[in-house]
Amino acid sequence: MNEVVGSHDLLLVTLDTLRYDVAAELAAEGRIPHLASRLPGGVWDERHAPGSFTYASHQAMFAGFLPTPATPGPHRRLFAARFAGSETTAEGTFVFDTPDLVSGLAAAGYHTVCVGGVGFFNKRGALGSVLPGLFQESHWEPEFGVPSPTSFEAQVACAEKVIAGLSPDRRLFLFVNVSALHQPNWFHLPGATREAGDSRATHAAALEYVDRHIGRLFSALGDRGPGFAIVCSDHGTAYGDDGYTGHRLGHEVVWTVPYTHFFLEAS
Repeated sequence: MNEVVGSHDLLLVTLDTLRYDVAAELAAEGRIPHLASRLPGGVWDERHAPGSFTYASHQAMFAGFLPTPATPGPHRRLFAARFAGSETTAEGTFVFDTPDLVSGLAAAGYHTVCVGGVGFFNKRGALGSVLPGLFQESHWEPEFGVPSPTSFEAQVACAEKVIAGLSPDRRLFLFVNVSALHQPNWFHLPGATREAGDSRATHAAALEYVDRHIGRLFSALGDRGPGFAIVCSDHGTAYGDDGYTGHRLGHEVVWTVPYTHFFLEAS
């Protein structure tokens, strides 16, 4: 990452609440072609989330603790705060001297931008201002939030405007928190109803919706010049699994998440 930071734009996309099993199934079934085309061999990397809900997980990721490979480690990290005794900081790790990755990249000359999604990014109160407050520029509108059936399209349009307005010689760190997977998501499945509520099937339909629009985001950033993208979930969620519903709990479907990273080039 020391060869990437400074020469490449950086994109971090969190597909908020996306379960690994659903992501893996849809990739295998050819239902998310834009995302699958970016996966090595068309397969997501299976990882463990650093937290069981949005706030905790993003605090960890912004400190350099991205989801960890679901195999025995230690595993070298891409980014890390300077910390004596760290067993996952290696020669290729980008080490920053600030409390978080966002300010570390700003110190390295990046313009840092947040396009928020779920409530922890809505800036409507003190708690919803903590995470977007890490960035030099942050955006949130009600249309970006979980109740909106067109949330991701609106987020991508916002990101495209940000990218178009930035000087070509300024490096960009763009973070997008995608809210479409989060409950409520029933409206993404044709024929589903509010009364029937959300399900694993509507969760999958929400991922298909995201896939239909995410290519625009990759193209907008790739057309600026070399880029490096990380796409992952921050945690999963339960739909009646073993009697559990939701997240902020210790079930396997909450802790196991999909992850990938790849380089972006001009389309």
